[in-house]
Parts: sequence; C-alpha cells; structure tokens
Amino acid sequence: MNPGRTRFIELLLAAAVGGAVVALVAFLVVSAGVIPQRDDDGSGAGTVASLATGSGGSDDSTNQVNQIYRDTEAGIGFISATIESRGTPYSPFGGPSQGEATGTGFVIDRDGSMVTNNHVVQGASSVTVRLGDEDYEATVVGADPSSDLALLEVDAPAEALDPLELADSDEVQVGDPVVAIGNPFGLEKTVTTGIVSALQREITATDAYTIPDVIQTDAAINPGNSGGPLLDRDGRVIGVNSQIATGGGSNGNVGIGFAVPSNTVEDVVGQIRETGQVEHPWLGISGRDYSGSDASGSDSLPGRDGVLVEQVVPGGPADRAGLRGAADGPGDLIVRFGSVDEPTMADIARVIDDLEVGDTVELVVVRDGRETEVEVELGDRP
Repeated sequence: MNPGRTRFIELLLAAAVGGAVVALVAFLVVSAGVIPQRDDDGSGAGTVASLATGSGGSDDSTNQVNQIYRDTEAGIGFISATIESRGTPYSPFGGPSQGEATGTGFVIDRDGSMVTNNHVVQGASSVTVRLGDEDYEATVVGADPSSDLALLEVDAPAEALDPLELADSDEVQVGDPVVAIGNPFGLEKTVTTGIVSALQREITATDAYTIPDVIQTDAAINPGNSGGPLLDRDGRVIGVNSQIATGGGSNGNVGIGFAVPSNTVEDVVGQIRETGQVEHPWLGISGRDYSGSDASGSDSLPGRDGVLVEQVVPGGPADRAGLRGAADGPGDLIVRFGSVDEPTMADIARVIDDLEVGDTVELVVVRDGRETEVEVELGDRP
C-alpha cells in the first residue's frame, strides 16, 4: 500500500477516536453540572443551575427562579405613597408641599396585612397598593423607624391576597441562593438573583439607631426595591430589602444590598398588632471598640479587648446602674457583657436585641484598673 495513503488512514482513525473521547468527556462534564447546558434557544443556564444545586438536590429541572416568581409574585405589591411635607422657613415657597414615594411590599396574611419599609410610607397622607392589575387603598397600621419596618392594611378582597411565608432567618447561611423581587425605578415585578454574601451586618435606621443582624446580598437591589422580599430557594421571605451601598457618584446597585431579617419582621409585626407600637431594649451608652494593644502602659486601661464607654445618657439605664463615661478621664471598659467576653459594640447590640425591656444584664467593667460587676436593667429606647 502507498505509504502516504497508509499514513492518511492512520490520522483519520486517530481523529475519529479522539473526537469520540472528547464528546464522551464533554457529555460527562455537562451531566455533572461543571459546564451549564444550553437551552434550545442558546441561552446559558448557569444561574439556574447554581440555584438548583443549592436546593437540596431537587430532581425538578424546572427553572427555579421562574417557579419562585410564579409562586410569590401575586403577593408582592407596588406601593405609591403621597407624602405631605410641611413648609419650613427655608422653603422658597413657605407652604406645604406634596410628593410621591414608591416602593415594594409583600402580603403576610389574607386579612390584608402587608410589610414594607418605614421610609417608603413615612409621612404619607395616603397609600395605594397595586396587586396584579388592581389598585387598592391601604392604611398604615403601625411603623417602627428603628427597624425601618411598617405594617400596612390593604383594603383588598381575600381572593386578591396571596400571602408569603416568613422563614427563620437564624437558619440562613452565607452562600445560600436568594431571589429579590421588587419595583426598582418603578419597573414593576423585577426579579434579580444572587447569594447571601454575609450575615450579622449592621445598618443605620432613619432615626440613627443601629439595625443589627442584617443580611447582606449581591442580588441587584435599587431604589424602588425598598420593602420588597428577599426570598430563599423555597420562596420564603428571609429579609426585607432596605438599603444598598453605593460607590462613587452612583446611586445604583454595586452588588452590596442589605435586608432586615425576617425574625425581626416577625417581632416588630407582633408588637404592632398587640400594642400598636414597638419597644426596643436600651442600654443608654455610646462607646467604641477597644483593643488591649492601645493601652500603651496605662494603669487605668489594661491590655484587654472590650468596649470603651465614651458617653452615658443622663437618666438612662446605664447611668442609673452607675456606668461611667469619658467625661472625667477614661470611661469604663466593658470586658464582659452578659455571656460575651471581650465584646464589640456589635456584640452588645446583638445581645440587647435578643432581650426585652425590663430584662437585667450583668456586666464586668474595668474601672481604675480594677474589675467591677454591674447590673443594668434595660429600658425602653426613647
């Protein structure tokens, strides 16, 4: 046989075998989920595959994001609030003015109860909620600026109300897949996906108090998403989308959003329903995290970590218990708060948030180089 022809046949057979091996490997890789398969229209399913992977091994190949949307969108409303603002001496017109705030809310029962952010409806003279294609009047039952939450009552028939389920936010873990549904920039029922980026973050409420245990997510959240649900893979609410971090001169999403946890929602809604107002346990200090390496040989401040009390609110719980601020030298250094040794300010906020007004907390402080035990009865935040 011609040597050249023999060589050609050998190469042809090698190529065929190699192609079959590549095809087999590609099939195995795609089947394993390493490379997302493409739908018939050529679109990648990477995001859906990621959400499905975290769903506890569901065999259902249905697009989970689409399913979550279909299961929950009827219970998510577009909120329009008419805001009346009184004229001020600095107003060029001097009289009252009127504006509109928009946001998102979600139904939590068939009686018409809806949760949203306080800053969406704060100062509203009227509130309208769109569910489906219908607009309904709503009233503000109660609000809590310190958690930036509000409870509305929507005047809609029971068949128009499709409540969402609140999950236990204490069970949420970093990396869990999430879905956010809201009305960013007035674009109704916009869906974005992401993961839980971090837990136990802190954000500042409109009344300047700290909201603890906040969920951080990279799901795109923009103005208008406020008050909307952050959903887990089962379509349950794990948080209320409330704030975003922005970069540069932009007010849009940069991949850092914050949601008030659902357990806080449950507590706030329960208090509003029971008493019409919300109590927050309060210590009555301002302080800063302190590192023992900052002691620099000081006799009054030991080489221990803790919280250095800078100010004590006159007449507040800490003041009544005898805690000292830094008005006349170094303040008390809190080295144990409840069961937490060498706490940070975030630790103290979390401990207090789990307690109630009237509960007593035991502290250990370092004062004048000596440890002193102090008991503080928590008051109601003013």
